Amino acid sequence: MANFTSNRYDVVVCGAGPAGLMAACTLGRLTSGTRRILLLDKKEPWKEPIFCAEAVSKDRLNALWPVDNSFVRGSLSGIYFTSPKRYRAEFYSKDCGLILDRAKFHHSLSDGCVSAGVECRYDALIKKLEKAEDGWNLSVSVGGEIETLFAEAVIDATGPSCRLTREIECLKGIESGDTDLEPAIFAVADGIEHSKEHIELFFGSEFESGYGWIFPRDGKEVNIGFVLGKDVDHKVPLRQKLLDFIARDYPNAKVKAVYGGMIACGQSTKPMAKCGLFKAGDAASCVNPISRSGIVESLLCGRIVAESVREWLGDSGMNRSAIEAKVLDRWMAALGKKHLQVAHAKVGFNKISDKQFDRAAFKLSKLPREKQTLFRIFFNVLWAAPSLIWKMRSFLR
Repeated sequence: MANFTSNRYDVVVCGAGPAGLMAACTLGRLTSGTRRILLLDKKEPWKEPIFCAEAVSKDRLNALWPVDNSFVRGSLSGIYFTSPKRYRAEFYSKDCGLILDRAKFHHSLSDGCVSAGVECRYDALIKKLEKAEDGWNLSVSVGGEIETLFAEAVIDATGPSCRLTREIECLKGIESGDTDLEPAIFAVADGIEHSKEHIELFFGSEFESGYGWIFPRDGKEVNIGFVLGKDVDHKVPLRQKLLDFIARDYPNAKVKAVYGGMIACGQSTKPMAKCGLFKAGDAASCVNPISRSGIVESLLCGRIVAESVREWLGDSGMNRSAIEAKVLDRWMAALGKKHLQVAHAKVGFNKISDKQFDRAAFKLSKLPREKQTLFRIFFNVLWAAPSLIWKMRSFLR
């Protein structure tokens, strides 16, 4: 117990990304210090690199976590939709979004955890998770020393693939975060001409079953990258494909660093909780399947899971299985059903040809900014490919 205040906890939260931080903070606030809650990660959540484009909806974020200028890089007022021939349509809405400084944002969430009475350890590697008679045993390494901790309930927010929960008999069939893992890569670069208040998205066969992007950062640097479908045959390594894209379109760019990873964007209907273990964030595949956005989605998922765990802890045991089963229902009601609809539409959207994207973007680019609404942009892309309208009807609802 040398590294921790106790060896027994009511809840251990594994993973200090947005979902884990939000779950721990929410649970701490809901229980008002009456429960022992431990948050674990192998590194401080504000340590770079943080693999994300950092853009969020201002209103959606503010509904979950009060927006503070201390963790905001800048405001967004629009999106450029760019076709293969570089025709550009613009959606404009003043101050509709934010570019976050994820490191500072995570610091804010972590401070909220501490204020809520959560014990936070950001130097702890979880080596093994085992089911015990009345909870879970966790083998945790801190500074090379292994300690065994007990938790009545565990929240797994460790990201996609969920290595932590594999091969555990009672968790068979639980959400694993790997239904649709897509490869993504991006560079932090400067010397790229861009709008400080716009995201630019690139569509077409160059970014097969995905899209490319430029996200502003601090006025000089940008995040430039792309995501591809999971089944795309990579003819060249992703890193080389990214560097070739930058060199061709932005020859004056200076690449400072390149990062890659997998995005868990395959919403499923698998259970999110079993046997006192609850999934949250990427571990629960909560990312939007088409936009691949996940910050606000993870915060919402973390909050829903925390509310469910609070209810689960307060139950004598008779209804705990029912409470676990309802976690998926709560997520589906909040966002999951929309994600399933989007996932069905994704197949059709990926079939839109370069010619169809070019035709739609060219037509839209001739309209005044105020008439380039999201609906008009989407409708024109569909109109360029009328066979897709029926397939994507659920996306319009």
